[in-house]
Amino acid sequence: MVNDVTLKNDWHVVAKSEDVTPGKVLSVRLLGEDLVVWRSGDQVLAWEDRCPHRGASFAQGWIKDDNLVCPYHGFAFNNSGNCVHVPAHPDWIPSTRSRACVQTFHVQERYGLVWVCLGTPQYELPAIPELDDPSYYKCFFGPIHYHSSAFRAIENFLDFNHIPFVHDGRLGESNHATIDDYKVKVNSDGIHVTDLSVWQLNHETGQGEYVSASYDIFRPLTVCLRVRSKVVDEIMTMFFTVTPVEEEKSIVWRWSCINYADKVPEDVFRNLAHIVFDQDVAIVESQRPRRIPLDLEANFHVPSDRSSITYRRWLKQQGVTFGTV
Repeated sequence: MVNDVTLKNDWHVVAKSEDVTPGKVLSVRLLGEDLVVWRSGDQVLAWEDRCPHRGASFAQGWIKDDNLVCPYHGFAFNNSGNCVHVPAHPDWIPSTRSRACVQTFHVQERYGLVWVCLGTPQYELPAIPELDDPSYYKCFFGPIHYHSSAFRAIENFLDFNHIPFVHDGRLGESNHATIDDYKVKVNSDGIHVTDLSVWQLNHETGQGEYVSASYDIFRPLTVCLRVRSKVVDEIMTMFFTVTPVEEEKSIVWRWSCINYADKVPEDVFRNLAHIVFDQDVAIVESQRPRRIPLDLEANFHVPSDRSSITYRRWLKQQGVTFGTV
């Protein structure tokens, strides 16, 4: 089990709710650990992918009578992780205080996603009002796989400096690369970046304009970005969370909410997002080392890097080690 207490006690997405269907055993990986996710009635369960009898994988098993059955010897386990049937000894049921119990984990569903905590949850999931507001058009993206540390993916999401170059002609323009000063504040509930003014292409008009942006970094791997037009009442909110699969493998999940869906066709919105994601994946996977350096002396920095500098410093203060150097 991973030794990073901060990430172990945090919530991480492992699947879309719609992919965890009755009768299906889903194999996932989180923080270097193999898990199985399945439904027992309306409840989603996440277990260690290891039968306590001889260590076989549950991923090849099946669900029968609302129990998960190990494919090796047919042992059946109920939704509490207790062994309730041993085919070789049908009249014997192991004690719930014996080793015949599966390692189970905390699970909850929110925003159409399945969240798992491998340890003891220390925080609630953040509330995103736009996701519950019917006036917003909502668009989901994911899973998007990165062969890189989850923190590299988050830092790229926080970095407006790359937009005029990586996304030149899509989101920004290379001749509008100037970033003015902005505010960064660290509170008990995370990092808050405000008063960020950046040049962005408007895909309704085809023209560029300065927009106002703010970030709320709730947890090490969960961020919310809000982009507001300075001219009209248009807001785009992006809820962005990354799953640390391995130290150098991660999965991005994103909700985008906009209050001006009538002005941008859905296919245009989705196609642009997929192009941008492809560009981000390519540039992030090119970074070395793949794990994010928490020693600030490992890179040189410029004034507009304040958000990422604060983020790295905050990760170190949080005691994060998985996926870092």
